[in-house]
Amino acid sequence: MSHHHDSSPNQTTPHVEEQLVVTDVNVPQPQKTATIPLEPEEQDPHPEPQNNKNNNPVVETVTLQTHFSKPDTDSVNHTFKQEQTTKPSQSDDLPQNENKPLQELKNLIQQALNNHEFSSPPPIKEDKPPTTTTIAAALENAAPAEEPAQPKVEEEVATKKEEQKEQEEEVKETVQVASVDDDGAKTVEAIEESVVNVVVSSSSVPAEQEQPVAEKVEASLPLPPEEVNIYGIPLLADERSDVILTKFLRARDFKAKEAFTMIKNTINWRKEFGIEELMDEKFGDEFEKVVYMHGFDKEGHPVCYNIYGEFQNKELYKKCFSDEEKRQNFLRWRIQFLEKSIRNLDFNNDGICTIVQVFINVPWWYLAVNRMLSPFLTQRTKSKFVFAGPSKSTETLLSYIAPEQLSVKYGGLSKDGEFGNSDAVTEITIKPASKHTVEFPVTEKCLLSWEVRVIGWEVSYGAEFVPSNEESYTVIVQKARKVASSEEPVLCNSFKIGEPGKVVLTIDNTSSRKKKLLYRLKTKSSLSD
Repeated sequence: MSHHHDSSPNQTTPHVEEQLVVTDVNVPQPQKTATIPLEPEEQDPHPEPQNNKNNNPVVETVTLQTHFSKPDTDSVNHTFKQEQTTKPSQSDDLPQNENKPLQELKNLIQQALNNHEFSSPPPIKEDKPPTTTTIAAALENAAPAEEPAQPKVEEEVATKKEEQKEQEEEVKETVQVASVDDDGAKTVEAIEESVVNVVVSSSSVPAEQEQPVAEKVEASLPLPPEEVNIYGIPLLADERSDVILTKFLRARDFKAKEAFTMIKNTINWRKEFGIEELMDEKFGDEFEKVVYMHGFDKEGHPVCYNIYGEFQNKELYKKCFSDEEKRQNFLRWRIQFLEKSIRNLDFNNDGICTIVQVFINVPWWYLAVNRMLSPFLTQRTKSKFVFAGPSKSTETLLSYIAPEQLSVKYGGLSKDGEFGNSDAVTEITIKPASKHTVEFPVTEKCLLSWEVRVIGWEVSYGAEFVPSNEESYTVIVQKARKVASSEEPVLCNSFKIGEPGKVVLTIDNTSSRKKKLLYRLKTKSSLSD
């Protein structure tokens, strides 16, 4: 047993100071210390520093822009189709040119999880690896810790002198093989002295010290792979993470190593910023008018509205930006809002995994800066942004968002009232200097309600009920009149029908510009005459 104890520490001395010192001084059962996983370093006396894997800079802005913006495409008219059609639930569903990078990226992530690269801080880079001289010095410093026990065993050492000499010779041979420095003799001498002291004094080590040593040995054993979540989804442990990884790959043109670096930076930033703790923070409700979710686009993606024109309210502006603390508070609330919105997405197969961002009333300099940067942006990046001036804003929004999902203030029919977002809206374009009629046939007694809107109005509008019985009289529901653009944008009417017939809406566009008509209706059964 003593022979095995002498040789084991020397096998691990070339590169690790702290563990070697602990092993030599405190381990009462040497056979356990030989299994400490330091052998790979012994095989390679000059290992590569591992901190190169973790020295990538954290790019906060890349993480946010990539995952909170609209999906890519080569055409503005099909902004969301690429993201929707290429989103897999399993890697086998991807095309071959995308499946191979995904598998490569998953392998890189698995290695990082096994090595705990996402949780452990980057190691401090040393100019040169520790030499045997340093280890020897550490051992010399450690040896005096056992000196109080030496007087008690001096007689035993004297009576077993021959046995010690044999041990020393064996230790010398082992250490001489491991040490390759020019000052090897000094190293061997220092290690030999320390090892002998340990052998002699090991019998006097208190039993109480065995527990901490056992814990250190246990701590040195390989750890299971770490678990890392992003947007509440475990990486690799959940098939939905394939969708997230594909997003990172797409953002880096399916270059697996670059996507892996981006993921590491994202996870590091999320930990540094404290995303998980941020989810539990409470903020006031003064920001709800500035940023909010409302409805879905025509592809089913949730829509986030950013109404920065609200900051024209001086009181609100002061609450958000009057000092650094308030600016940080607004930033944290904004990130929390987006994080919660993303966690509500469906990353399953055929699910919705993208949020559409709509910015209203952005400052003039925002558009100017975008024009300056546009030549330097890729087509994929530019396709994520659609700009529209005041005269084109409603038309642009309606090209992406259905009228029943678009707020009234931005040109749609979505508002609190009798109709909801599930009540479909019909869109019709009225040519200049033309009249258009809309008919609602009714075959039984009911209460008919409808909403009508002409974008920009400045047209004449009227409604009447025409009975099917020719002997009955036509009833004027809404007398024809010109509706100005300054009036209520949506007109609501209802009419109780007692006989078969039809409701006719008439819109007379006398202007030289085409107009967009929006309307919808619903009926309720009439219980009495």
